[in-house]
Amino acid sequence: MSSAADKAYSGIRSLILDGTLAPGEQLKEEELAERIGVSRTPIRDALRRLEAEFFVTRSDSQRSFVADQSVEDIDEIFTLRAMLEGHAAARAATVGGPALAARLREIVDKAGNGGDVDAFLDHNADFHAEIIAGAGSDRLATMLARLVSQPIVHRTARVYDKGQFERSLFEHRELVDAIERGDAEWARSVMTSHIRRAFHVFEEAAQALKREK
Repeated sequence: MSSAADKAYSGIRSLILDGTLAPGEQLKEEELAERIGVSRTPIRDALRRLEAEFFVTRSDSQRSFVADQSVEDIDEIFTLRAMLEGHAAARAATVGGPALAARLREIVDKAGNGGDVDAFLDHNADFHAEIIAGAGSDRLATMLARLVSQPIVHRTARVYDKGQFERSLFEHRELVDAIERGDAEWARSVMTSHIRRAFHVFEEAAQALKREK
């Protein structure tokens, strides 16, 4: 892939993840090309790639929009994540050993719990990526890649309060304990409940926003 296409892809993806391009917003090639500083051809290629990754949807008239999933769609995303990341955590507990637990504990120890969303997102991405890598399955990593990078992960973190940040970090610490002890089922259980709790945080925020409208 050309550097222009990579630039277009990373540029649009970043604008979606940070909320600059809102769910449901139309993506106009000419405007995006001007904003990112590339021609329309790499923008078109990037939009196709982002569509395949569920960041973008295309209408019958071939117009592109930032994906705007329903609560039911998002529930399915989190359900699939819980299944697959639960399995990843179980494998990591079985094959990762003390070395993986030590790397994870270092990530958790560096994390702040003051409610800094960007810092939390960096910590969260590093922590989950380390577990997926520690599971030692390229097939599983490929399947999870699209799910864990979805904008909804970022949107959920942005409605966390201080207590929810601290709860998430507590669950990360418990996952480290499970992996350190090599307890696959404990690790699977913690990861599954960790992800399901995150879904319900998003669901409650979505319902509150709907009541305000």
